[in-house]
Amino acid sequence: MTNDDAAGNVVFVVMDTVRKSHLSVYGYDEPTTPGLERFADEAAVFEQAVAPAPWTLPVHASLFTGMYPSEHGASQENPYLEGATTLAESLSSAGYETACYSSNAWITPYTHLTDGFDDQDNFFEVMPGEFLSGPLAKAWKTMNDNDSLRKVADYLVSVGNKIHEYTASGEGADSKTPQVIDRTIEFIDDADSEYFAFVNLMDAHLPYHPPEEYRAEFAPGVDSTEVCQNSKEYNCGAREIDDEEWTAIEGLYDAEIRHIDTQLQRLFGWMRENDEWDDTMVVVCADHGELHGEHGLYGHEFCIYDPLVNVPLMVKHPEVDAERRESQQVELLDLYHTVLDHAGVDADRATVPLDRTRSLLDADYREFAESDAGAAPGSHPGDGEYAFVEYYRPVVELKQLEQKASDAGITLDEDSRFYSRMRAARRPDAKYIRNERIADEFYHLDSDPGERDDARGADSDEEVELEAALSTFEESVGGEWKAVDDEDVLGEMSDDAKDRLQDLGYID
Repeated sequence: MTNDDAAGNVVFVVMDTVRKSHLSVYGYDEPTTPGLERFADEAAVFEQAVAPAPWTLPVHASLFTGMYPSEHGASQENPYLEGATTLAESLSSAGYETACYSSNAWITPYTHLTDGFDDQDNFFEVMPGEFLSGPLAKAWKTMNDNDSLRKVADYLVSVGNKIHEYTASGEGADSKTPQVIDRTIEFIDDADSEYFAFVNLMDAHLPYHPPEEYRAEFAPGVDSTEVCQNSKEYNCGAREIDDEEWTAIEGLYDAEIRHIDTQLQRLFGWMRENDEWDDTMVVVCADHGELHGEHGLYGHEFCIYDPLVNVPLMVKHPEVDAERRESQQVELLDLYHTVLDHAGVDADRATVPLDRTRSLLDADYREFAESDAGAAPGSHPGDGEYAFVEYYRPVVELKQLEQKASDAGITLDEDSRFYSRMRAARRPDAKYIRNERIADEFYHLDSDPGERDDARGADSDEEVELEAALSTFEESVGGEWKAVDDEDVLGEMSDDAKDRLQDLGYID
């Protein structure tokens, strides 16, 4: 579609699991993102963007609702979003054409993250999007509305991810990103009015099996089936990874990022050639990053350190200064308000109406009125210098971790980070982490960006200020965490339920 008055159009790209420090546009010494380097000539690049959680479901729920995780409630303890007006619903009500294309198993109708999109498809390798949006979506909701079946729904994702790991492995791996980009181009080309296109690209998520041309450049000679591709084996202590293998793993990861970058160049190039570029707001970010052995962890579970939550964010907008490097801290959930502001949609009837002090486009960005703190979902408790992160217990990953540990004869300590929920208050100079089952942590990020020296207990001014800000945040979102029931999933299932899952191919 060509529209001379297309100032409200939005293309929103999430590069799933992409770590900021592995992007050449952020100074990485490998050429992973030449396309985004060119994009940066037309965009603002944010150095201190903070994700509200370290994994997909709660981050996307925050992007789509403008609420913190404990407010929207989407977690592995309750794995779907419900009862909140989504960004897509507000834009659709205002006359936008909306579409969501992804190859992430969490961004589907059964989690309600696609609510409000006129068109959606999930290119997940396990099963077609038509099934995900039909019978499985209904079954998922039924399970989650029944306390005794809720953990079965968790198990579906767990087993689905295992199937994905198998079907996406080795030379048979088939990135779905080209199909996602093709579908996005088709949607934009067919749109008859202003549009909101949201895409999630999964290449950089484990397991890493990049296309051969990028593997040859970034991981020459590496057999992706021979390196450790299961983070739970490493995290529980059943598998060791030496420096040489980490180098190989990171090479594969870099190759996946380069593939994403190439596909984004294709999308952006098509938009330029078809008069869809100049007046369209384009957002590129990651929902979270990835750890490769730092803090003894692999993947993006069991912590909220900066490699996971200080994410890349780039925004091209007709009214945003190009080639700008922004050091002010921002929160990803502010993008909800930024899109509404750009679209000229107040969303007064939404769960979270437009707050222009949360819009990146507003001159008063993050100049919050403290008197309004905690007054409504999505409001910011205090002034704008703090960002907040929440991590509920990852029950699916925990089950997998326990199984890998059990297979190796390892007993996990339940008073450890594996079983601990976490929250953090962050500024560019410091971060305070509240842990449920282990000691709290405090880091001076300006002098210790790797978060290696826990300075909690020294009673520095920064520690006192960050802990106080976190306490205020906790009060605003409902206080302490609720209890969690970790009973065995399959042990609670009836024989009939097991038979149904077996028919679907989820269990043997």
